[in-house]
Amino acid sequence: MTTVVLGAGIVGVTTAYYLARLGDEVIVVDRQPAVGLETSFANGALVTVSMSDPWAAPGIPALILKHLGREDAPFLLRPRALPAMVGWGPRFLRNCTPARWRENTETILHLAVYSRDALKEVTAETGIAYDHCDRGTLRVYPNAASLAKATKGAQIYRELGQPAELLDADGCIALEPALEPVKHKLAGGMHYTGDLSGDCLRFTQSLALEAEKRGVGFRFRTEVTGFETDGRTVTAVRTDQGLIGGARFVLACGSHSSILARLLNIRLPVLPVKGYSLTLPVGGWNNAPALPIIDDHRKIAVTPLGERIRLAGTAEFTGFDTTPNLRRADMLMGAFKALFPNYPKSGEVQHWQGLRPMTPDGRPILGRTRYSNFYLNTGHGPLGWTLACGSAKALADLMSDGRPQLDLSGFSADRF
Repeated sequence: MTTVVLGAGIVGVTTAYYLARLGDEVIVVDRQPAVGLETSFANGALVTVSMSDPWAAPGIPALILKHLGREDAPFLLRPRALPAMVGWGPRFLRNCTPARWRENTETILHLAVYSRDALKEVTAETGIAYDHCDRGTLRVYPNAASLAKATKGAQIYRELGQPAELLDADGCIALEPALEPVKHKLAGGMHYTGDLSGDCLRFTQSLALEAEKRGVGFRFRTEVTGFETDGRTVTAVRTDQGLIGGARFVLACGSHSSILARLLNIRLPVLPVKGYSLTLPVGGWNNAPALPIIDDHRKIAVTPLGERIRLAGTAEFTGFDTTPNLRRADMLMGAFKALFPNYPKSGEVQHWQGLRPMTPDGRPILGRTRYSNFYLNTGHGPLGWTLACGSAKALADLMSDGRPQLDLSGFSADRF
């Protein structure tokens, strides 16, 4: 059976890999010249079960309004993005209640755990190297109030079986000596031992090679322009390189999924949210961090990747605009220097910005559509790397025999 996967980012490539492993002939279509060149290119590099709680949370609407239009806001909402949020925004607000936040967190967490374990399995069976680290993540807090709030927030993870260890300042330094220069500024931290990290792009590129060994074909520099249908069945994808036919189709194009789905009169509430990252050379830094550090106060993640350090953070609602904003990049660098004042700058800093495909409730959209052979794997927000393997494995099982190990009912497009 030939399956056409639209999108060659981490979500599309993992989907192709799992389908090929089940025996499908798979064709992957992407407008870019290679895999992983959009949202997967330089993300935060974190596989964080501990970040399953969605952005739609109590207090977030007030925070966004408080910082409306401010360039230094962690959540920046630009007025030009408002027209696209007419339908999405009210849905987001409805999910900011404590009850819905809890329900969404639990639903995402089950997928995150399943996905993390699937990533471990794929890593073991393929031997892919991607600068991965399995020491968890350390979140640090500057005062007793923020640490107490973090302790309360960690409770949901403990209740659902995910370890979270409370550390005082000395415990943080014992776990990550690179924080010693700012010990006096730390009240403590939370160590989430179940988290992982690694270079998403390297993994995506290497897994694509493994998929090719299983017969997966990649059609790059190919723009999707429409679909051919026969009743409730999709028969082919129209592209600027001609028709590509198949028995089944999977839409995995991140933020652009909503645009392509509209060609089939399918409305997906997937909104692009721009994020930023900087990649720094470790250079001569003898005391570089060895595990990911997340500064909740400054909203920045610092992730070691071999001889590099990845800084990532901020959220900018600005439509599909990917224009660099140097002020927001400077925010990341300033937060990093405040956390690691001993960093000896050496070498070129690589800037990147990409679009996270956000749904109003933070859950991805997985599963069937009104077309019998057209499936969705999109809307993963800031958790694409975290949720990719699990989403792909469960969807492939659904398409194969209809019995995925993970219940996908909470991720259906019908919930909207």
